[in-house]
Amino acid sequence: MIQRRSLNTLLALAGLGTLAGLAGCAAMNQLTADVSTYGDWPAGRKPASYAFERLPSQQARAEDQQKLEDAARPALQKAGFTPAATGAEPDVLVQVGARVSRADRSPWDDPLWWSGGFGYWHRGPWRGPYWGASARFDYSPRYDREVALLVRDRASGKPLYEARASSEGLQSSAEPFLRPLFDAAMVDFPATGVNPRRVTVPLPAS
Repeated sequence: MIQRRSLNTLLALAGLGTLAGLAGCAAMNQLTADVSTYGDWPAGRKPASYAFERLPSQQARAEDQQKLEDAARPALQKAGFTPAATGAEPDVLVQVGARVSRADRSPWDDPLWWSGGFGYWHRGPWRGPYWGASARFDYSPRYDREVALLVRDRASGKPLYEARASSEGLQSSAEPFLRPLFDAAMVDFPATGVNPRRVTVPLPAS
C-alpha cells in the first residue's frame, strides 16, 4: 500500500513538472506589455487605406524608420487597414515611433531587497530564537522598450487613435520586440480602455 502511494505521488509530481514545463514554454513564446490607447474613432467608420507619415527627424533616419514601419504593418493589417495603392490618396496617415530607456538598478532602490529567516540557536542545554539575514543585490540594468502609433485622418489632419505599448527586460535591443509591441498596441482597436492595462500577445515565429 505504501509503495503504491509513493508511486502515485511520484506520478503526480511528474505531472506537475510537465505542466510547469509547458507553462514555462508558453511564457517564452509570449510578450506581456503595458498598453495605453486614446482617441475617439468615429462610430461606424471602417479601417481603410493608410500610408506612413514621417517627421523630418524620422526622414533623416530613413533606414531605422523603415524597420519601425515594417514592424507595424502586421498590426495595422490585423486591425483592418490596408496599404494605399501607389499614387492613391490614403484614408488615414500613420506615424510610428519607438524608444529604449535604460534603468540601472541599485540595492538602495528597494530597502526590502534582502531575505531573512527565523530559526533557533542551540548551544549546550540552551535553545533560543535567532534572526538570519542575507543580502541579495542585483545590479543588472533593465531596459524599457516602448512603441507609439498615431492614426490621423488624412483629409482633416485630426488625430483619431493613439496607442502605446511598453515592456521591460534585460535585453537592450528593441528590434526583436517591435512587432509584438505594435501588435499589443493595436489589439483592442478601435476601442480604448483602462490605461495602462496588461496585454499578452504571442511572439512571432523565428
